[in-house]
Amino acid sequence: MSFLTSWLASPLPDAAVEIAPDRVSAATLAARGGAPRVHAYASEPLPPGAVAAGLGAHNIVDRDAVVGAVRAVFGRLGTRAARVALVIPDLAGKVSIVRFERVPPRRDDLEQLVRWQIRKSLPFPIEDASVTHTAGRHGPDGSEFIVVAARHDVVSEYEDVCTAAGAHAGLVDLATFSVLNLTLAGSGNATADWLVVHMRPEYTSIGILREGDLIFFRNRPEGDEESLTDVVHQTAMYYQDRLAGQGFGRVLLGGRGRSAGAFDQARQELQERLGTSVEPIDPGVGAGLPDRVGASSTFDDGLAPLAGILLRAKREAVGV
Repeated sequence: MSFLTSWLASPLPDAAVEIAPDRVSAATLAARGGAPRVHAYASEPLPPGAVAAGLGAHNIVDRDAVVGAVRAVFGRLGTRAARVALVIPDLAGKVSIVRFERVPPRRDDLEQLVRWQIRKSLPFPIEDASVTHTAGRHGPDGSEFIVVAARHDVVSEYEDVCTAAGAHAGLVDLATFSVLNLTLAGSGNATADWLVVHMRPEYTSIGILREGDLIFFRNRPEGDEESLTDVVHQTAMYYQDRLAGQGFGRVLLGGRGRSAGAFDQARQELQERLGTSVEPIDPGVGAGLPDRVGASSTFDDGLAPLAGILLRAKREAVGV
């Protein structure tokens, strides 16, 4: 079961596009039937400051540059992208995990309860928020829901860029949620707890999965005084003390940091701190990769969120 959510349901998209602070990337799947396979991938750098990801009202600073980059990657995909799945930075949304002892039977009542529960944690009025939720773990102490909130106008800015480039963004998701969806796509029935760390130059997000359900999520903006290994150590302590953790069956690391060697350094430090092996996230875990594209760190970290949201869209389209 996927814990991921969208602001608007959509038919199977023609492509996926990610608008990140430093670049725009896009990918397509090879076929609508049979085993999924990435057909094409393209990436275009953005000038510094073109995208200022955050919960504030203005994320797309240089609209012309971003629209131009989206058009450029669409042109290199070799197909017309009329409908796209859109990946936006984690910093643009606020993720919460809430628990209710009793869940209202009516969806409208549940939506109102979710909005009431998260309203005080938002740095903007709840009236300005797009809020989505999906069911998480269910236990004797209640039912959990994963909630994503973002400002209406922030989401609209990202969607508007796609519209200006000739595409409709019918499915919108956060980058790390798409990466988590990718890891789940190739896992089968996961029974152990997983720790997933997703690095980006502007932030790092940490998620814990239990039997496919998200039970913990934390976003650490770059520039935070705490080091990544300290944050992961704190997460591991919280996992043991508050989440009845019995040890991670897998620890996965993906993305990239600010420098060329940041990934390798983080992997080594996490292995030493956690005392276990750390696996790199494989963008081809749920979808085959194109033979003509050589393996590289830029390709790997750029493709992972795109492959994740495309696989999710494909599953939803066939009702899985």
